[in-house]
Amino acid sequence: MNSAQHGLAVALFAVIVLVTLGITLWVGRRGQAAEEFYTGGREFSPLQNGLALSGDYLSAASFLGVTGLISLYGYDGVLYSIGFLVAWLAVLMLVAELVRNAGRYTLADVLALRMRQRPVRAAVGSASVVVTLLYLVAQMVGAGSLVALLLGTGDGSAKTWAIVGVGALMIVYVTVGGMKATTWIQIVKAVLLVAGSLLLTGLVLVRFHGDLAELMRAAARGSGAGEAFLQPGLKYGTGRVSRLDFFSLGLALVLGTAGLPHILSRFYTVPTARAARRSTMWAIGLIGAFYLMAVVLGLGAAALVGSATVRAANPAGNTAVPLLAQVLGGGAGSTGGVLLFALISAIAFATILAVVAGLTLASSAAFAHDLFARAWRREGERQVTERQEVRVARIAAVVIGALAIVLSLYAQRLNVAFLVGLAFAVAASANLPTLLYSLFWRRFTTRGAVWSVYGGLVPAVLLVLFSPVVSGAPTAVLPGLDFHWFPLENPGLVSIPLGFLAGWLGTVTSREAADPDRYAELEVRSLTGAGAA
Repeated sequence: MNSAQHGLAVALFAVIVLVTLGITLWVGRRGQAAEEFYTGGREFSPLQNGLALSGDYLSAASFLGVTGLISLYGYDGVLYSIGFLVAWLAVLMLVAELVRNAGRYTLADVLALRMRQRPVRAAVGSASVVVTLLYLVAQMVGAGSLVALLLGTGDGSAKTWAIVGVGALMIVYVTVGGMKATTWIQIVKAVLLVAGSLLLTGLVLVRFHGDLAELMRAAARGSGAGEAFLQPGLKYGTGRVSRLDFFSLGLALVLGTAGLPHILSRFYTVPTARAARRSTMWAIGLIGAFYLMAVVLGLGAAALVGSATVRAANPAGNTAVPLLAQVLGGGAGSTGGVLLFALISAIAFATILAVVAGLTLASSAAFAHDLFARAWRREGERQVTERQEVRVARIAAVVIGALAIVLSLYAQRLNVAFLVGLAFAVAASANLPTLLYSLFWRRFTTRGAVWSVYGGLVPAVLLVLFSPVVSGAPTAVLPGLDFHWFPLENPGLVSIPLGFLAGWLGTVTSREAADPDRYAELEVRSLTGAGAA
């Protein structure tokens, strides 16, 4: 890539950054009450929120990670996309309307309606911060890979500065613009992402004259694995542990979405529960269309770029889509190749910026609204004002952003889709059991809620720390050390049942009986919306 072409690519990145900053500054001049900061004033339509939901969900893991895994592992990579998509049916059927009616700003608001506030908010707020941190690390690792590819260097300093830059931008988006700016950035990003995916998918299909069978045969040849590329087992079929790991991952992906704090907080940005359900249906349509295109893009990258080239550029496959764009545009060095490469890279960068903003807002809201303003308040202590709470949320965004930057610098070898799988596992282990028990089990108690959160959160985090993700493998966070004893890369198979078991055990051993009147109030409010914010 010569200097003129390099300058074009950097210019497109700069345009994305300037547009998103412009949106943030424009919105940031408006009111900044707590409801405005956390929910954008609940003014968004179902279509707008559906676009923002898909923008929140279609992260670097989807655009870069899943497509990269398909280009490297074929059939097994496609299974990732199926897990991500099926998860939305659980959200639609189980939680969308109920959470919108029962909560105000965060997941803990739903539980606090029928439980003692301080212990429940402390547990759920802590779990929400852990989940969003894991998700943030995935996005920022994707940013590092993308910018390093754009600059044509494998130099670690380029990735480091990219991660720091994305972290700084996300802090600005949240502290200045709040939920309204974050939502509009998500909407812009979703439109760009779908348009870019459509363009690349059309070009791949034109290249193969619309013959999907020929595309699959060419992908098998380009993968270097032959027919095994199109059959299960290339990544997850080498042994019993590998197959269990895949089952664990699938369980985490399908159940985790309904426990992700940044997804659940989106349901509070619409005026009614009906709007929340309609926005979820819009999101399912957009996300489903995207994942169908991701399959074509992954196969196209294997066929036209080659799995070996994708792996050489990034061992985890995170750069498959930009490399495919370069080939479709005419190849490296051609004007069309550089234009398309830069355009798709800029869209991927916008994807990362938008998602990290949503994640940072969700984690700072959990800290300020649940932990600082309520869980850490003693009985009789003066309540925090809305202005103080929003100020603390902004400070928390800075601290969480800085922590995410530091963690991301140690996780650059890992695939972003895989990292997101860990976040889903923690969400499914800690948040989902507590939410479902609270909404549907009349006997559920405060002790059950606290045990459920920690009973899923602590095992999930510990199992990851002592898994091949952290040590004992060439792609581990600490490749020079080996202290792993848990064989699976994803803890969901063990930690999700433990979360449900702990919630049941805490409830049946609790001396404090559940309050039937408070459960009845929650049931009526969640089903009818009576008294909802």
